[in-house]
Amino acid sequence: MYSYYRANQAEIDQIAKALAGEYNAIQCYEHMANLAKNEEEKKQIMEIRNDEINHYQTFAAIYQSLSGMQYSPKQTEKCPGDYIGALTAAFKDEQETVDFYLDIAENASSPYIRKQFKRASADEQNHAVWFLYYFMQNK
Repeated sequence: MYSYYRANQAEIDQIAKALAGEYNAIQCYEHMANLAKNEEEKKQIMEIRNDEINHYQTFAAIYQSLSGMQYSPKQTEKCPGDYIGALTAAFKDEQETVDFYLDIAENASSPYIRKQFKRASADEQNHAVWFLYYFMQNK
């Protein structure tokens, strides 16, 4: 019983970390969209932000089902003030998040959690490609 609790707590902690990352991304991507150089980029960044909102909502429901508590979000990272800096930070964050979500999926306690984190990982990789593309267009 003790080892199950510890494993479950580790999963809850990882999901809380994922929620914190999603919350920061939601805040920063809105700021980044306002810095975008044209409407096409702004629209795509807002679509990415909507994906992050969906991830956040899914992960929050998983967190609550595992922990019995609602997650309390707070912004823990500062958003870069310039567009190129924001694109660079977003690209790096999305790339790191791909691996983090795959690790969560690999150790997930249920097929549902595994599926949600694998899907989110694929989304994050797609987001990274968009950010890299916009970085290259604007550098």
